[in-house]
Amino acid sequence: MLRLTPVVKNLLIINIAVFILQQMMSATTPVLSLWKFGADNFAPYQFFTYMFAHGGFTHILFNMFGLVFLGPLLEQFWGPQRFLIFYLVTGIGAGVLYNGIEYFQVSKVQHQVEIYLSDPEPEAFNRLIANNDNGLNPEIYDFIDYYAKNPDNEQARQRSLQYARQLLDIKLNYGYMLGASGAIYGILMAFGLLFPNTELMLLFPPIPIKAKYLVLILGGIALYSGFNSSPEDTTAHFAHLGGMVFAFIMIRIWQQRRDRFY
Repeated sequence: MLRLTPVVKNLLIINIAVFILQQMMSATTPVLSLWKFGADNFAPYQFFTYMFAHGGFTHILFNMFGLVFLGPLLEQFWGPQRFLIFYLVTGIGAGVLYNGIEYFQVSKVQHQVEIYLSDPEPEAFNRLIANNDNGLNPEIYDFIDYYAKNPDNEQARQRSLQYARQLLDIKLNYGYMLGASGAIYGILMAFGLLFPNTELMLLFPPIPIKAKYLVLILGGIALYSGFNSSPEDTTAHFAHLGGMVFAFIMIRIWQQRRDRFY
Protein backbone atom coordinates (compact mmCIF):
# COMPACT_ATOMS: atom_id res chain seq x y z
CA MET A 1 0.00 0.00 0.00
CA LEU A 2 1.32 3.45 -0.94
CA ARG A 3 2.34 5.45 2.13
CA LEU A 4 2.46 9.23 1.80
CA THR A 5 5.22 11.15 3.55
CA PRO A 6 4.44 14.51 5.24
CA VAL A 7 5.70 16.92 2.53
CA VAL A 8 4.26 14.87 -0.33
CA LYS A 9 0.93 14.70 1.50
CA ASN A 10 0.84 18.47 2.04
CA LEU A 11 1.85 19.19 -1.57
CA LEU A 12 -0.91 16.87 -2.75
CA ILE A 13 -3.47 18.66 -0.56
CA ILE A 14 -2.34 22.11 -1.76
CA ASN A 15 -2.51 21.12 -5.42
CA ILE A 16 -5.97 19.61 -5.04
CA ALA A 17 -7.21 22.61 -3.04
CA VAL A 18 -5.94 25.04 -5.68
CA PHE A 19 -7.50 22.94 -8.43
CA ILE A 20 -10.88 23.03 -6.66
CA LEU A 21 -10.50 26.80 -6.26
CA GLN A 22 -9.84 27.08 -10.00
CA GLN A 23 -13.03 25.17 -10.74
CA MET A 24 -15.04 27.39 -8.42
CA MET A 25 -13.39 30.67 -9.48
CA SER A 26 -11.98 30.42 -13.00
CA ALA A 27 -10.56 33.96 -12.74
CA THR A 28 -7.90 32.65 -10.36
CA THR A 29 -6.21 30.58 -13.08
CA PRO A 30 -4.62 33.46 -15.06
CA VAL A 31 -3.65 35.12 -11.76
CA LEU A 32 -1.76 32.06 -10.53
CA SER A 33 -0.29 31.01 -13.88
CA LEU A 34 3.09 32.09 -15.21
CA TRP A 35 2.99 34.70 -17.99
CA LYS A 36 5.93 35.65 -20.19
CA PHE A 37 8.46 38.32 -19.21
CA GLY A 38 7.09 41.67 -20.36
CA ALA A 39 3.51 40.46 -20.75
CA ASP A 40 0.78 42.70 -19.36
CA ASN A 41 -0.20 40.07 -16.77
CA PHE A 42 3.30 38.97 -15.72
CA ALA A 43 4.20 39.14 -12.02
CA PRO A 44 7.29 37.68 -10.26
CA TYR A 45 5.23 35.71 -7.71
CA GLN A 46 3.93 33.55 -10.57
CA PHE A 47 7.23 31.62 -10.63
CA PHE A 48 5.98 30.09 -7.37
CA THR A 49 2.22 29.92 -7.79
CA TYR A 50 2.12 28.47 -11.31
CA MET A 51 3.28 25.04 -10.12
CA PHE A 52 0.18 24.61 -7.94
CA ALA A 53 -2.39 25.39 -10.65
CA HIS A 54 -3.48 22.98 -13.39
CA GLY A 55 -5.27 23.11 -16.70
CA GLY A 56 -7.67 20.22 -16.23
CA PHE A 57 -8.40 16.96 -14.44
CA THR A 58 -6.05 14.85 -16.57
CA HIS A 59 -3.28 17.41 -16.10
CA ILE A 60 -3.41 17.31 -12.32
CA LEU A 61 -4.06 13.55 -12.23
CA PHE A 62 -0.84 12.59 -13.99
CA ASN A 63 1.24 15.17 -12.14
CA MET A 64 -0.03 14.08 -8.75
CA PHE A 65 0.43 10.44 -9.69
CA GLY A 66 4.11 11.16 -10.31
CA LEU A 67 4.34 13.06 -7.02
CA VAL A 68 2.81 10.34 -4.82
CA PHE A 69 4.55 7.48 -6.65
CA LEU A 70 8.15 8.77 -6.56
CA GLY A 71 8.06 11.65 -4.09
CA PRO A 72 7.84 9.61 -0.86
CA LEU A 73 10.96 7.61 -1.76
CA LEU A 74 12.99 10.78 -2.23
CA GLU A 75 11.56 12.41 0.90
CA GLN A 76 12.53 9.36 2.95
CA PHE A 77 16.01 9.42 1.43
CA TRP A 78 16.66 13.15 1.91
CA GLY A 79 14.32 14.11 4.70
CA PRO A 80 11.34 16.51 4.51
CA GLN A 81 13.26 19.81 4.44
CA ARG A 82 15.68 18.84 1.67
CA PHE A 83 12.92 17.27 -0.40
CA LEU A 84 10.77 20.41 -0.15
CA ILE A 85 13.71 22.60 -1.16
CA PHE A 86 14.37 20.31 -4.11
CA TYR A 87 10.73 20.36 -5.22
CA LEU A 88 10.42 24.14 -5.06
CA VAL A 89 13.78 24.86 -6.69
CA THR A 90 13.15 22.51 -9.62
CA GLY A 91 9.65 23.90 -10.08
CA ILE A 92 10.80 27.52 -9.98
CA GLY A 93 13.83 26.65 -12.11
CA ALA A 94 11.59 25.07 -14.73
CA GLY A 95 9.60 28.30 -14.92
CA VAL A 96 12.75 30.41 -15.20
CA LEU A 97 14.18 28.33 -18.05
CA TYR A 98 10.85 28.25 -19.88
CA ASN A 99 10.37 31.99 -19.54
CA GLY A 100 13.95 32.69 -20.51
CA ILE A 101 13.55 30.77 -23.76
CA GLU A 102 10.20 32.46 -24.41
CA TYR A 103 11.81 35.85 -23.81
CA PHE A 104 14.52 35.04 -26.35
CA GLN A 105 11.91 34.01 -28.92
CA VAL A 106 9.79 37.10 -28.29
CA SER A 107 12.90 39.29 -28.61
CA LYS A 108 13.59 37.82 -32.05
CA VAL A 109 10.05 38.59 -33.19
CA GLN A 110 10.28 42.10 -31.73
CA HIS A 111 13.49 42.71 -33.68
CA GLN A 112 11.89 41.51 -36.91
CA VAL A 113 8.81 43.66 -36.33
CA GLU A 114 10.93 46.74 -35.63
CA ILE A 115 12.84 46.18 -38.86
CA TYR A 116 9.59 45.93 -40.78
CA LEU A 117 8.09 49.01 -39.15
CA SER A 118 11.13 51.02 -40.23
CA ASP A 119 10.82 49.94 -43.87
CA PRO A 120 7.41 48.45 -44.69
CA GLU A 121 6.93 46.85 -48.10
CA PRO A 122 5.01 43.75 -49.36
CA GLU A 123 7.90 41.30 -49.69
CA ALA A 124 9.22 42.10 -46.21
CA PHE A 125 5.71 41.75 -44.79
CA ASN A 126 5.31 38.36 -46.41
CA ARG A 127 8.59 37.19 -44.84
CA LEU A 128 7.58 38.51 -41.43
CA ILE A 129 4.31 36.61 -41.43
CA ALA A 130 5.80 33.44 -42.92
CA ASN A 131 8.45 33.32 -40.17
CA ASN A 132 6.04 34.02 -37.34
CA ASP A 133 2.66 32.56 -38.22
CA ASN A 134 1.15 32.06 -34.78
CA GLY A 135 -2.45 32.92 -33.99
CA LEU A 136 -3.15 35.64 -36.54
CA ASN A 137 -6.46 35.80 -38.39
CA PRO A 138 -6.34 33.51 -41.47
CA GLU A 139 -7.67 36.43 -43.52
CA ILE A 140 -4.18 37.88 -43.36
CA TYR A 141 -3.15 35.67 -46.28
CA ASP A 142 -5.76 37.32 -48.48
CA PHE A 143 -4.32 40.64 -47.37
CA ILE A 144 -0.79 39.50 -48.29
CA ASP A 145 -1.97 38.90 -51.87
CA TYR A 146 -3.75 42.23 -51.96
CA TYR A 147 -0.74 44.09 -50.56
CA ALA A 148 1.58 42.45 -53.09
CA LYS A 149 -0.64 43.67 -55.93
CA ASN A 150 -0.99 47.15 -54.41
CA PRO A 151 2.44 47.99 -52.95
CA ASP A 152 1.87 51.76 -53.15
CA ASN A 153 -1.52 51.72 -51.45
CA GLU A 154 -1.17 53.76 -48.26
CA GLN A 155 -4.18 52.15 -46.62
CA ALA A 156 -2.71 48.70 -47.22
CA ARG A 157 0.64 49.82 -45.85
CA GLN A 158 -0.97 51.13 -42.64
CA ARG A 159 -2.92 47.91 -42.26
CA SER A 160 0.29 45.90 -42.61
CA LEU A 161 1.79 47.95 -39.77
CA GLN A 162 -1.21 47.08 -37.61
CA TYR A 163 -0.78 43.39 -38.41
CA ALA A 164 2.92 43.57 -37.50
CA ARG A 165 2.17 45.15 -34.11
CA GLN A 166 -0.61 42.62 -33.54
CA LEU A 167 1.82 39.79 -34.27
CA LEU A 168 4.17 40.99 -31.54
CA ASP A 169 1.31 41.50 -29.09
CA ILE A 170 0.05 37.95 -29.66
CA LYS A 171 3.53 36.49 -29.24
CA LEU A 172 4.01 38.38 -25.97
CA ASN A 173 0.58 38.31 -24.32
CA TYR A 174 -1.04 35.14 -25.61
CA GLY A 175 -0.85 32.07 -23.38
CA TYR A 176 0.56 31.23 -19.96
CA MET A 177 2.10 28.22 -18.26
CA LEU A 178 0.77 26.28 -15.29
CA GLY A 179 1.19 22.92 -13.63
CA ALA A 180 3.59 20.94 -11.45
CA SER A 181 5.17 19.14 -14.41
CA GLY A 182 8.54 20.91 -14.08
CA ALA A 183 8.92 19.78 -10.45
CA ILE A 184 7.64 16.29 -11.30
CA TYR A 185 10.21 15.92 -14.08
CA GLY A 186 12.77 17.09 -11.53
CA ILE A 187 11.67 14.29 -9.18
CA LEU A 188 11.96 11.81 -12.03
CA MET A 189 15.49 13.00 -12.85
CA ALA A 190 16.52 12.71 -9.19
CA PHE A 191 15.13 9.20 -8.98
CA GLY A 192 16.96 8.21 -12.16
CA LEU A 193 20.26 9.56 -10.86
CA LEU A 194 19.99 8.15 -7.35
CA PHE A 195 18.34 4.82 -8.15
CA PRO A 196 19.22 4.28 -11.83
CA ASN A 197 18.63 0.53 -11.98
CA THR A 198 15.30 0.53 -10.14
CA GLU A 199 12.56 -0.72 -12.43
CA LEU A 200 9.43 1.38 -12.81
CA MET A 201 6.18 0.19 -14.31
CA LEU A 202 4.86 2.37 -17.11
CA LEU A 203 1.16 3.04 -17.45
CA PHE A 204 1.09 3.17 -21.26
CA PRO A 205 2.27 0.60 -22.22
CA PRO A 206 2.29 -1.38 -18.94
CA ILE A 207 5.89 -2.57 -19.14
CA PRO A 208 8.81 -2.30 -16.69
CA ILE A 209 11.71 0.02 -17.48
CA LYS A 210 14.79 1.03 -15.51
CA ALA A 211 14.67 4.56 -14.12
CA LYS A 212 17.80 5.69 -15.96
CA TYR A 213 16.35 4.72 -19.34
CA LEU A 214 13.03 6.38 -18.59
CA VAL A 215 14.85 9.62 -17.73
CA LEU A 216 16.80 9.50 -20.99
CA ILE A 217 13.66 8.84 -23.03
CA LEU A 218 11.56 11.57 -21.42
CA GLY A 219 14.44 14.05 -21.51
CA GLY A 220 14.98 13.36 -25.20
CA ILE A 221 11.28 13.77 -25.93
CA ALA A 222 11.17 17.09 -24.04
CA LEU A 223 14.23 18.39 -25.89
CA TYR A 224 13.01 17.31 -29.33
CA SER A 225 9.45 18.53 -28.76
CA GLY A 226 10.66 21.86 -27.42
CA PHE A 227 12.56 22.65 -30.61
CA ASN A 228 9.96 21.15 -32.96
CA SER A 229 6.64 22.16 -31.40
CA SER A 230 3.78 23.34 -33.58
CA PRO A 231 1.51 26.34 -32.84
CA GLU A 232 -1.19 23.86 -31.74
CA ASP A 233 1.11 22.24 -29.16
CA THR A 234 0.26 23.76 -25.77
CA THR A 235 2.69 21.64 -23.73
CA ALA A 236 5.53 23.55 -22.08
CA HIS A 237 8.28 21.11 -23.11
CA PHE A 238 11.09 23.43 -22.06
CA ALA A 239 9.59 23.59 -18.56
CA HIS A 240 9.84 19.79 -18.36
CA LEU A 241 13.43 20.01 -19.52
CA GLY A 242 14.09 22.86 -17.09
CA GLY A 243 12.93 20.76 -14.14
CA MET A 244 15.30 17.99 -15.19
CA VAL A 245 18.22 20.39 -15.71
CA PHE A 246 17.84 22.02 -12.31
CA ALA A 247 17.40 18.60 -10.69
CA PHE A 248 20.62 17.37 -12.30
CA ILE A 249 22.53 20.43 -11.07
CA MET A 250 21.20 20.09 -7.51
CA ILE A 251 21.95 16.37 -7.32
CA ARG A 252 25.50 16.88 -8.54
CA ILE A 253 26.09 19.69 -6.01
CA TRP A 254 24.67 17.61 -3.17
CA GLN A 255 26.72 14.58 -4.17
CA GLN A 256 29.86 16.67 -3.95
CA ARG A 257 28.83 17.60 -0.42
CA ARG A 258 27.80 14.11 0.59
CA ASP A 259 28.45 14.82 4.24
CA ARG A 260 25.33 17.00 4.22
CA PHE A 261 23.12 14.21 2.90
CA TYR A 262 22.59 12.82 6.37
